[in-house]
Amino acid sequence: MTLKIGELKTDVATFRNLEIVLGRVEEEWEEPLGPTPMPSITSLRKWDYKLLSRYKPFYLPFCDLCCLCTFGKCDLTKDKKGACGIKMDAQQSRIVLLACCIGAATHTGHAREIVEFLIERFGRDYPLDLGDQVALEAPNIRLVTGIKPRTIGDLEEVLDYVEEQIAHLLASTHTGQEGNNLDFESKVFHAGMLDHVAMEVADIAQIAAFNFPKGDPEAPLAQLGLGVVDLSKPVILVIGHNVIPSVYIVDYLNETGLKDEVEVCGLCCTAHDITRYSDRAKIIGPISWELRFIRTGVPDVIVVDEQCIRTDVLDEAMKINAPLIAASEKACRGLPDRSNDPVEEIVEDLVSGRQKGVLILDMDKIGEVAAKVAIRLAPKRKKFKALPSVEEIVEEAKKCRNCGFCQKACPNSLPIPEAMARAKEGDLSKLADLYDYCIACGRCESACPSGINIITMMVKSSERRIKNEIFNVRVGRGPIQDTEIRDVGRSIVLGEIPGIIAFVGCANYADGGHELVEMAEEFLKRKYIVVVSGCAAMTIGMYKNEEGKTLYELYPGNFDAGCLVNVGSCVSNSHISGAAIKIANIFAKRPLRANYMEIADYILNRVGAVGIAWGAMSQKAAAIASGFWRLGVPVIVGPHGAKYRRMLLGRKERKEDWYVYDARTGKKVYVGPVPEHLFYAAETKEEAMVMAAKLCMRANDTTKGRAIKLTHYIDLYKKFYGKMPDDIHLFVRRLADIPITMKDEILAELKKKGWKETEIPDPTLIEELVRVKEE
Repeated sequence: MTLKIGELKTDVATFRNLEIVLGRVEEEWEEPLGPTPMPSITSLRKWDYKLLSRYKPFYLPFCDLCCLCTFGKCDLTKDKKGACGIKMDAQQSRIVLLACCIGAATHTGHAREIVEFLIERFGRDYPLDLGDQVALEAPNIRLVTGIKPRTIGDLEEVLDYVEEQIAHLLASTHTGQEGNNLDFESKVFHAGMLDHVAMEVADIAQIAAFNFPKGDPEAPLAQLGLGVVDLSKPVILVIGHNVIPSVYIVDYLNETGLKDEVEVCGLCCTAHDITRYSDRAKIIGPISWELRFIRTGVPDVIVVDEQCIRTDVLDEAMKINAPLIAASEKACRGLPDRSNDPVEEIVEDLVSGRQKGVLILDMDKIGEVAAKVAIRLAPKRKKFKALPSVEEIVEEAKKCRNCGFCQKACPNSLPIPEAMARAKEGDLSKLADLYDYCIACGRCESACPSGINIITMMVKSSERRIKNEIFNVRVGRGPIQDTEIRDVGRSIVLGEIPGIIAFVGCANYADGGHELVEMAEEFLKRKYIVVVSGCAAMTIGMYKNEEGKTLYELYPGNFDAGCLVNVGSCVSNSHISGAAIKIANIFAKRPLRANYMEIADYILNRVGAVGIAWGAMSQKAAAIASGFWRLGVPVIVGPHGAKYRRMLLGRKERKEDWYVYDARTGKKVYVGPVPEHLFYAAETKEEAMVMAAKLCMRANDTTKGRAIKLTHYIDLYKKFYGKMPDDIHLFVRRLADIPITMKDEILAELKKKGWKETEIPDPTLIEELVRVKEE
């Protein structure tokens, strides 16, 4: 902060044009500042180009045109250039960058709002206490900025840096700026790195201030599902990602003795975070459950904050006569700002129906207004808490013209016309069958020329099942403990724990959420560490085994082999990247502070981690993924992920792409395609599982570790494809790498391929690290 004073008179002297600069006093670290504190767009370009020379962009244009300026529309097909000179490859990478900037800006705006609010309420000096077992509290922040934050006020400077960089990145997308596809991709990586810093700011601030679980592997279970709500009570539904309004709703209910009288339930990441704050709160589900739950008529009041909320939520709320309260200036919904009006006036206007919704930015008022409106409206809304009768559903189905527009509009091409035809005859079973596969986007209804409420019909057809949808999810634990990293670091780096599989992202599943559960369980049984967050964490809790138990009840929450770790909401993804960074620092003793390239190089070559964003759909998901890429962590997406426009694929047949330096000798050594890809779209869950096992292989694997990883890769390949993979010879370096139980079979394959032994180096892509070791 700079204070400028034109003239200051004292008894001693008169000062003119005085400037006083106030900054943060930084304590001495035991660790010196690294080479890249607060890196600019180009500071890590060299590292990005190393990655991009190995993992080349493979473009899947979702649109062949550029429409961003008034020269357009410009056709970029068949090597044509746009009016500004841009080509198809650069344009696709440019759009990816725009998406990642939107995602990073969203998390940064979220973090800024939390930090400013908490400073106002608790003061700039409020300590960032993440518990006794978390001394390395902010690995992303420390790695990128070189700042070791101790208080909430310290996070302001971090956000200043992130916001500045996002502005530069957005500027590079303007017409006539960047034109090279690889430099756009480098900037994509930069946006992702910033996103992980912003997410970390948001989550450690709210963990400290609201006393969320602090790395607790035994965090409690929370109720999950459409059937968890007590319909006899007034119901407040909260939707979004910024938990502050929900915290003040819960606080008001606690302070007024109403906590047992009113239900608070949530959708999306606000639901995750409110259960981290209150054991009374309940989770309905991920974003794909939003339309379903609102259509049931159960919510008496809907409170929305920010991110991943249907933009027509006011229309849907009005259909069930439930007032809407918007609580974020980022999404005002066209509603009148009542922040400065008396509470009773706001309540009266909402209860009477004079206003269908309001914008309230005063958090102290939101809790009181929401509670009072819900209590007064609940008795009047009983008729809205019932879905249409079976007879009404049959009559609605008779409006169907069998035009097929609904199926064409459906992202998953579900057989809706067939279900409608059966419904006309009184058989609702086919509509009910669609329930598991529908993502409730509502595109079928928009396409229907007869205006049929298809989602409502589907929900009614599944009513009996919905009432029994009562599941459990482990509350988000936040960071991984330093002691856990010490316990498993060696096993992960040497390959004895076969890998870390992180299920993250949205709920845009191509073939139902059960696929995610099947994948998670497969890797848990194989003793991988399975980490989850966001909508994926909810989905994994929404299925039970024959004994009626979810995976959260079957597997412990420790960061260890065969464990299922829920870190929390979207912003908690920073703890997953943070765990990889901690392995490099805590276990391997690599310098952390502003030392990004060396840490990323370590993770790429030594930490067998893979992200699976099976239902990724948002710009935030794109930004989260790109942050992992820069760290050297591959990401697999589901079939809809191809719409992100490009993959980052290695070419295993190009031997020259797979050389590293041996830090012991300085020689270049061939290590094989490990990991083979950085961003990969899988068509099926089987393909994803096989690829994930393969992508966990790293150049540093010991022979024992490589044998373990090969066992899982080959076993999964044979299980799903019925034969041996044809590329085993690329991953066997020495005979000791061969799993004992498969030795004869593999040796026969190696003989066919003319295989020869190769060295196992101390791998690095960074020449400077070789020189340092030589010195």
